[in-house]
Amino acid sequence: MSDGLQYPRQVERWNRYEITLQGPATGNPFIEQTLSASFFPAGGGSQTVEGFYDGAGCYRLRYLPRTVGLCRFELKASFLPQLIRGSFTVTPQVTPGNHGPVHVADTYYLAYEDGTPYHCIGSTCYAWVWQPEQLRQATLRTLAAAPFNKLRFCVLPKHYIYNLKDPPLFPFPGTPVDTSGLTPANFNDYNGCPPGNHWDFSRFNPAYFQQLEHCIASLCNLGIEADLIVLHPYDRWGFSQMDAATDQRYWRYLIARLACYRNLWWSLANEYDLLPQRSLADWERDADLLCRYDPYGHLRSIHNCFDFYDYSRPWITHCSIQRQNLYLSGELTARWRERWHKPVVLDEIAYEGDIQFGWGNLSGEEMTRRFWETVCRGGYAGHGETYLNPDNILWWSHGGTLHGSSPARLAFLRRIMAETPGPGLEPWPAAQWDEVAACAHGPARQDYFIFYYSFMRPGFRDFDLGPGRFQIEVMDTWNMTITSQGYGEGRFRVRLPGRPYMAVRLRRS
Repeated sequence: MSDGLQYPRQVERWNRYEITLQGPATGNPFIEQTLSASFFPAGGGSQTVEGFYDGAGCYRLRYLPRTVGLCRFELKASFLPQLIRGSFTVTPQVTPGNHGPVHVADTYYLAYEDGTPYHCIGSTCYAWVWQPEQLRQATLRTLAAAPFNKLRFCVLPKHYIYNLKDPPLFPFPGTPVDTSGLTPANFNDYNGCPPGNHWDFSRFNPAYFQQLEHCIASLCNLGIEADLIVLHPYDRWGFSQMDAATDQRYWRYLIARLACYRNLWWSLANEYDLLPQRSLADWERDADLLCRYDPYGHLRSIHNCFDFYDYSRPWITHCSIQRQNLYLSGELTARWRERWHKPVVLDEIAYEGDIQFGWGNLSGEEMTRRFWETVCRGGYAGHGETYLNPDNILWWSHGGTLHGSSPARLAFLRRIMAETPGPGLEPWPAAQWDEVAACAHGPARQDYFIFYYSFMRPGFRDFDLGPGRFQIEVMDTWNMTITSQGYGEGRFRVRLPGRPYMAVRLRRS
């Protein structure tokens, strides 16, 4: 029998709602007990979600309320003799920044559930969740002052150069391979599933997932989307080679714990094509599980290294793309938009830094340029930073403190994106061959333009946008200045300073 049933009688819309109860702690509750509930929100319909065991005889069931008003529920569990019925009130959102989950809008764009445009400026900290508390708090302080409103990171530990330590916790009970001989020179010898790992894959370690969800909730409080990478190839513990039954339990446990967070995105994998032991059928099976058990329709994608996944698959909401080579990134955004007719998010366009690898030593100027190229071609881009330091704490993996020059410029870009009417920019079809030109998407399409000149250095440009009067603003995207040049009508000339990274914004007056 169960006791200790607890549930709040009121919750703010788009905030986590949680029911807790006590149940059996003997045996293996992770596989021997089940828990689910159906919710009946105001206005009709129903949603069913699974609960999960959180250790020490505690069971939890979580829900993301999306409709204001009275919501009823019916809860059942394998250890209960009968249904538990209850109700609670969903109040309008009052928390600043609570706009609901992000969804696709107008085919190519992203917006919050309340209709507010979402202008994505992402970053990557693959393993920040498993760093010491002091470093995690430093990461959150950095993010609070940074322009990023999305962060990519892994559920599972990551084994890669500059990140060779075991995490303090593991997702399953057991012991890891002995790495006493591990050095940066031989770290590749430990990739995959070396002998010496001993895990009980029939159980989860609740403390591990509690730390993960605490980090997701902390990002939510900062207004940052959590782009959660569920699987990846950089592994010495064997988690990338779980069998199908373990894989499915892992997915259902994650969904039951985490789908209640409004700021959650799902990425099936980082660099899925570096996991040759997994077939297309395996990925599609995981996607089917996700679609069946996440009732909220959180954003879903999968990330490539060399080979694109088929982003036309109906379960994929947006394209999560790594550049095709070191030199082409945002320049191909418009092509990818038209190929897949979905939002294009260039989550990896290489990183600002100075490490030895070509993907990790972009200048701040080049990182900023790639963002502007992507945005002006109708997509979204992702940042990362890989500067060497004496402690080998690199933002791209560990978080901590930013050292680069691009974040301040990306804050300027985010301001410009927020000033764009409608959900975002789209490529302007009448652009000249030697310019990157964008117009607003939607009703303001003929009223708002940005012309970006990248590394080119024109001293002037001539414009002819037809009838109408346009306010002229010259934007220095590196020095973060906006200079007015009055108004132009018919055919008019805009003077430019002859240096790179300039843009012209024209707004019909």
